[in-house]
Amino acid sequence: MTHVPSSTYRVQVRPTFDLDATASLVTYLHRLGVGAVYTSPLLAAAPGSTHGYDVVDPTRANPELGGESARRGLVTAAREHGLGLVVDLVPNHMSVEVPAANPWWWDVLTHGPESAFAGYFDIDWSRGPILLPVLGDEGALELRDDRLAYYEHEFPITPGTGDGTPAEVHERQHYRLVHWRRGNAELTYRRFFDITSLAAVRVEDPAVFDATHAEVLRWVRAGEVDGLRIDHPDGLADPGGYFARLRDAADCWLVVEKILAPGEELPASWPVHGTTGYDALRQVCGVFVDPSGEPALTELAAAPDFAVEEARSRRMITDRSLVAELRRIAALAPDVPEDAVAELMVAFPVYRSYLPEGLAHWTAAVDTARARRPDLADALTRLDRAVRDDPDGELATRVQQTSGMVVAKGDEDTAFYRYPRLTALNEVGGDPTRFGVTPAEFHAGAAAREAGWPAGMTALSTHDTKRSEDVRARLAVLAEVPHEFAAAVRRWSARHPLGEPTLELLAWQSLVGAWPITADRLAAYLDKAAKEAKLRTSWVDHDEPFEAAVAAWPAEVMADTTTRADLEAFVARVAGPGWSNALGQKLLHLTGPGVPDVYQGTELFDLSLVDPDNRRPVDFAARDALLTRLEDGWLPETVDDTGAVKLHVVRTALRLRRDRPDLFTGYRPLRADGPAADHALAFARSGVVAVATRLPVTLSRTGWRDTVLALPPGRWTDHLTRRPVPPVVPLADLLDRYPVALLVGEP
Repeated sequence: MTHVPSSTYRVQVRPTFDLDATASLVTYLHRLGVGAVYTSPLLAAAPGSTHGYDVVDPTRANPELGGESARRGLVTAAREHGLGLVVDLVPNHMSVEVPAANPWWWDVLTHGPESAFAGYFDIDWSRGPILLPVLGDEGALELRDDRLAYYEHEFPITPGTGDGTPAEVHERQHYRLVHWRRGNAELTYRRFFDITSLAAVRVEDPAVFDATHAEVLRWVRAGEVDGLRIDHPDGLADPGGYFARLRDAADCWLVVEKILAPGEELPASWPVHGTTGYDALRQVCGVFVDPSGEPALTELAAAPDFAVEEARSRRMITDRSLVAELRRIAALAPDVPEDAVAELMVAFPVYRSYLPEGLAHWTAAVDTARARRPDLADALTRLDRAVRDDPDGELATRVQQTSGMVVAKGDEDTAFYRYPRLTALNEVGGDPTRFGVTPAEFHAGAAAREAGWPAGMTALSTHDTKRSEDVRARLAVLAEVPHEFAAAVRRWSARHPLGEPTLELLAWQSLVGAWPITADRLAAYLDKAAKEAKLRTSWVDHDEPFEAAVAAWPAEVMADTTTRADLEAFVARVAGPGWSNALGQKLLHLTGPGVPDVYQGTELFDLSLVDPDNRRPVDFAARDALLTRLEDGWLPETVDDTGAVKLHVVRTALRLRRDRPDLFTGYRPLRADGPAADHALAFARSGVVAVATRLPVTLSRTGWRDTVLALPPGRWTDHLTRRPVPPVVPLADLLDRYPVALLVGEP
């Protein structure tokens, strides 16, 4: 019988925090109330990998993390404390950045189509030798230790072809080294998004599935792994078929990194427990955003229609980054021009369809593309017919695989950086055009999760979120004080313009959201943001003077005592309400339907930005010391920047979920009564009631006054304050100490 954990705790295992270090955390996590340790990928990865998604050998545990013995040590530690173990799995691609580190890729480069592993990778052999875009503007090939070399890059030489000059030897190989700029347009193998160092793997082939999954499935069958998190299923040729095969091979908890658009449903045929929780994230965080702030923030941003920016950004991806993928699709439909294929990709309302499931999404994309480009209507009709006539064919498969790449790169990694109206909304799985989530929508989403996907994961922060949950919570406050923020930004920008208005507004929001932050951290973030936005500079085409100005900007701002004092005063204005939002969303997340995941370190307030900022070392010693105080009976008096109250909420909720799972079934919205009723968000499960404060700045102007909350029948105690609670409780009394309450029914 599949064991579903009560909760998970995500650990970013890396060479500087390896499997032994992770095992040393288990006692702390058990005391915290965690149900399962949830790790980043553990298979052998590219040398020096800090995240593990660049697997080079799926047949063994990563030696840089401690290898098999350390992995077994983590299993032993988890089992000794009653914790499960959930592992992240990457089925879509492997790293080929260092060819010698990947034995399968090395063999393919050595032997070409005759390699035993030639069918493992999604290579277009019809186009001749594999194109490897690694050369720069300088340097020359050389022969080095029976290898062909270019600077630090080394490649194999097919036996019997090593005589002659480097250029002559190169011409005899099963690959061609070309300038790096040719990759986006001429690549002959499918990749992960636009990253040429990650080559796609054909797990739709049963032999490839078996080879890439044998080791992890051995862990599952041995009872050492209780769950798998499947990375990027939208890149697979047949996600549904993949999950069916995986389910047959693994009796364990399965969650998938499927990013659902608002209103989109997970395909019902997939034999999985649910998603990794971005759908829940949008609802939980969005319910703390005040919709009345939309007009003023829209004016400040001078924001164009997001749909226009989204289409423009997606089209940039089809025209620049994914040209090779579009050409490969067009070659399968000779009577369809590349432009029609690109227009269809741009028009998708979701990441991808899964024909015959998701036909409505496919049809919507075709209709939108026809409406935008009437001149391509006939070509789009031909493409539509060809895909529908053979939904399992190569054309349909590649179109659907590629649409997810276009949407993800166009939206998350481009348009979201160009639309800084309220960056708390610009999150994976989010929709920046929806200015927050109503309580009714929040309750409907929670009830739907309980009814349809009660064992799916829910999340607030992940390794892929654009900013941490607590940064988003603070930024949500801006929607309550939009005019104050707009005035402040205009003052600050007059003193310190950044030269690109979109990046400038994003920078001020980042400063406010993550303060206190070092100049170096902010500079690194803004460099990434500027290159993702692709307005003044990019990863491919650099504007060196602009990048230098961006790099210098944070230190200049912080050195200006007038601006710094003004900034700190504004942050002081929004920090308290931000803590209230952070506690509220954490409580709703931890007590609502689904299996909540706590990202490493976020049991305290964590003000991280996008990766790699969110992979910085976590001070577990400080967390352990605070946890010890709570275990000794201490109750924090007030909410402050130590984050002690957040740890108190996390510990209380997680321990209840683990020790009293009977309390966390069902879902029933509760409605407060009185003049401030809209500021309370509450729901009941089978044995607990969660109460959170919404829109705290607006509430502070009037207070709760006579607003009350009627509870379901029974005797209730707030486990955060340890006080009994009457059947009809004034919210001014219930929330006088903390802005949240966690009530437990007493027998």
